[in-house]
Amino acid sequence: MAMNLGGGGGVKSDINVTPLVDVMLVLLIIMMIVAPLLQKGVDVKLPVAANTADKPETQDQTVVAITADKSVWVNGVQVRASDLRRRVEELLESKTEKLVLIKADQDVEYSAVMDTMDELRAGGIEDMGLITDPKVAPGQTAGGR
Repeated sequence: MAMNLGGGGGVKSDINVTPLVDVMLVLLIIMMIVAPLLQKGVDVKLPVAANTADKPETQDQTVVAITADKSVWVNGVQVRASDLRRRVEELLESKTEKLVLIKADQDVEYSAVMDTMDELRAGGIEDMGLITDPKVAPGQTAGGR
């Protein structure tokens, strides 16, 4: 508690919230910077496509990534090709939407992507989507349409 020295002589009972606001703003800025880095996943160079549809990313999605060296990752965890079907089946077991998104590097061989899709189909997964980067029209920035 602070004393009011201005002549009134009483005890000042106001709460000073300025330090609290300062700390909360710093924490908010830190979270805004760190959150996108946590969702990065596997670093692949995606192919560019003109006809794409935006689908919001959620933590709920099952993403199979294939890097240029043909290593397979499921939701950011590297798995052997022989364990892919079992791992994806475990992830989709409790989900209502049985959709798998495939995020393949543009330098990976087409056969590696097809082998992965065949393995998923053998596991009973028919709904698959391919993740690409949108093609940017001349005079347009990457974020706008």
